[in-house]
Amino acid sequence: MGNVEKRQLFIAFVMIIIFVSPLFILGEDAHIRVHDNLDSNLAWYKVLANSGQLFGSVDATIPQIINGLPRYAFGSEWTGIVLLHALFQTMTAYAISQTITRVFAFIGMYLLLKDFFIKDKKAHLITVGVALTFALTPFWPSGMLSTLGHPLALWAFLKIRQGKDTWKEWVTICLLPFYSSIVLGFFFFLVAIFIFWLVDAIRKKQLNGRFLFSIILMGVIYLLVEYRLVYATLFSDEVSHRVEFISSRHELLRSLRLSLKNFVFGHTHVMTNHTIVILPILLLVIGLIILRKQWRQEKLILFLFILNYALSLWYALWFNVMWIPLKEKIELLTTFNFARFHFLRPLIIYLSFGLSLYYLWRTGWRKIVYIAIIGQIIVLIPFNEEIHYRVIHHMPSFREFYATELFQEIKEYIGRPQSEYRVVSIGLHPAISQYNGYYTLDTYSNFYPLRYKYQFREIIAKELEKNKKLRIYFDEWGSRCYVFVDELGKKYDFRKKSKRVIQHLDMNTDALYEMGGRYIFSSLPIENAHENNLIFEKSFEHPESAWKVYLYRVMLQNTS
Repeated sequence: MGNVEKRQLFIAFVMIIIFVSPLFILGEDAHIRVHDNLDSNLAWYKVLANSGQLFGSVDATIPQIINGLPRYAFGSEWTGIVLLHALFQTMTAYAISQTITRVFAFIGMYLLLKDFFIKDKKAHLITVGVALTFALTPFWPSGMLSTLGHPLALWAFLKIRQGKDTWKEWVTICLLPFYSSIVLGFFFFLVAIFIFWLVDAIRKKQLNGRFLFSIILMGVIYLLVEYRLVYATLFSDEVSHRVEFISSRHELLRSLRLSLKNFVFGHTHVMTNHTIVILPILLLVIGLIILRKQWRQEKLILFLFILNYALSLWYALWFNVMWIPLKEKIELLTTFNFARFHFLRPLIIYLSFGLSLYYLWRTGWRKIVYIAIIGQIIVLIPFNEEIHYRVIHHMPSFREFYATELFQEIKEYIGRPQSEYRVVSIGLHPAISQYNGYYTLDTYSNFYPLRYKYQFREIIAKELEKNKKLRIYFDEWGSRCYVFVDELGKKYDFRKKSKRVIQHLDMNTDALYEMGGRYIFSSLPIENAHENNLIFEKSFEHPESAWKVYLYRVMLQNTS
């Protein structure tokens, strides 16, 4: 490794540290993703850490949520991010996790390109530059290395396949399951690697036992780490709300449009940000290969390009009506999201980016290589969480979102132990109450009992009758077990400056009371509260809160 490459590596790591530094410097004043993050996972980790059930039995429950959410809904205690949140304060754990993920994403892509795909040692700018851009991409925070760890895993598997493995590759294979999720990325990766092994064995007419063993080993470790998920799937008698998922609604034309949208723009959980720079580079190189009739020499680039679209097409077709007969017969096709094979696309897109830049480098287009790498870094800068959520989308900071001091005031006003009563929220994510120690009847959960969904539905039945979109959203998905209100639609973050008023709430407060619900936290005033047997207690505001909370007490019908 030359001095120039060492300097480039140093600069790359400095840029990664700068990229994550707002999380450490600002702490709870940092701005981070709300969707599938602040509104869910981060609160779950805190609830679990405070429950005393981190290492609870497989059939344990957490009473703070829905009168007893199964312990297996929170994930395994052997998963790195769960342990981080058990050891550190939430924002500290989040910052550490972001850093770990991005550093190992860089290392994985750098090793993969350097050892297998970019042989010219003088082209180190490409290996370092592409690895850096890959490491700076947005990712699903609680997924950890579930997608950004694919290059590192592929590097290890390819080394083992060649018989050039050392202890480093085996340690990689064994440790990745502790800092990633099998359902959020690595199931699909392992399937792809197994297919690769199978094709390899057929073509060479020789079983590579060492390679196959490494794949099985990683799969077994995942099953051990995720033993709670295995138990819930195979041995639990509890029927999950997931059995009622209805995802296949699209006709063929809509599926084709969705496939093109996914191919060009990506997906919120795997935001590759490839549209402006990477895609034009790929199209340019594909065009040059075809014009120069080099498809045999550059078949890998062509194969990856086709595979890239094929994964987008698979993603789109998973929601097509053609699956309905099978999904009605096979429960697993309903409860498990097989569309997520498209989670392989970050690896494929950035590997294709590296190979395409290397092609341009070898054919004399080096200025475009420099421009493309710098351009992609510029594209990714606005996706830094502090910039993206504070400057562009004007979202609340971590502190403003969870508003701990405001909810402490509410707790003191109520004056009873939080375990003695249950609350629900309107116009607010239930995760906020959960983070602040309240026992909630509403929640956002990927895995909760179907019987509870039916029970909770009684509270909001009349509101669902008014709004077809909300009814479909709850009945055919239901992971957001929220108090939906027709007037508000699917919006749950009305901030304290909002002038909206709920005028026609129609809520079954008898059902709410029977489930233990005694208070409602609403981000908006309820004009017809009395008609719903609700007594307005007090409104609460705080300078460091994004919300103004109107506290309503639930009364039994025909009681004074």
